[in-house]
Amino acid sequence: MDNIAVFGCKATTYFLLENLGIPYPIRHIITISPEAGAKHAVADYYDLKAYGAARGIEVYTAKYYSLKSKTDQDHINSLNIDLAFVIGWQRLIPAEILSGLNIGAFGMHGSSMNLPLGRGRSPMNWSIIENRNAFYTNLFRYDPGVDSGDVVDTFKFQITPTDTAETMHFKNTLAMKFLIEQNVEKLVQNSFRVFPQNDQITPTYYPKRTPNDSLIDWSMDVYSLERFIRAVTRPFNGAFTFVNDQKITFLNAQVFDLNDFGYDQLPVGTIAAVFESGKFLVKCYGGLLLVNDYEADFVLKRGMLFHTNGLTSNAFSRNDQGYFDLPE
Repeated sequence: MDNIAVFGCKATTYFLLENLGIPYPIRHIITISPEAGAKHAVADYYDLKAYGAARGIEVYTAKYYSLKSKTDQDHINSLNIDLAFVIGWQRLIPAEILSGLNIGAFGMHGSSMNLPLGRGRSPMNWSIIENRNAFYTNLFRYDPGVDSGDVVDTFKFQITPTDTAETMHFKNTLAMKFLIEQNVEKLVQNSFRVFPQNDQITPTYYPKRTPNDSLIDWSMDVYSLERFIRAVTRPFNGAFTFVNDQKITFLNAQVFDLNDFGYDQLPVGTIAAVFESGKFLVKCYGGLLLVNDYEADFVLKRGMLFHTNGLTSNAFSRNDQGYFDLPE
């Protein structure tokens, strides 16, 4: 039973397809169109149609990202898929499709605490924001719930002080590759074991993050701000703020020093110095931030004051430990 499909629409999907070392061909790709990727603001969207065509893989472009239409469900069920890997899809798979798979659908979800803690959205971004130091990637069998399926295998990796949203994606993708390669034989033979998530622990869920949630809150201390920038940089939209009514996006920054070098009287959010390279220092609570990479349509000058331009940062609720994963 080796009629294998992949559900996905991101660069991580492409990487897995291109690098996965398994002795079974991928026969089907279920994906979405570039227009749907733009409509749903899919970060790091990748159009897989040409990739599939070049390798003789049948590519089905879903009518709806949710796969809730009868057209999508009937077509996918007609493929008589044995085994599906869900990689870079970021949506539930409806029960009407799951029940039509001969073996099942297997996807990845990770969190810094391991399941059932940290289900939900954007767990890698949240892990950096929360200053976590480890991440657990789980290969699990899809059920109709949110990241609630039984676990097949788990891979743990470090979150280092220099990791960004991008490097976390790299690590998580490599973890996915490893877990699939380690378990594919048993999955294909339908002889695998699963481990139910601990029902003695109340599941928690991270909230969805949107591009608007990347607005910089200048009340953050310099360390929290540095982590925030790392957490929302490419392949996401980047942390942003304003000078007057002009937007600037921070893509890379570091804590420069806790000493203010004589700039202690400057208001928080003020550009303290601009270097010949274009890099600049910002006065923050607790120290100075060095911004190494940014996008702006104007020339930065010493003394400019960053602000929110009247926008309000999303005040995500916190649990009793001060983190952002909450019970339903």
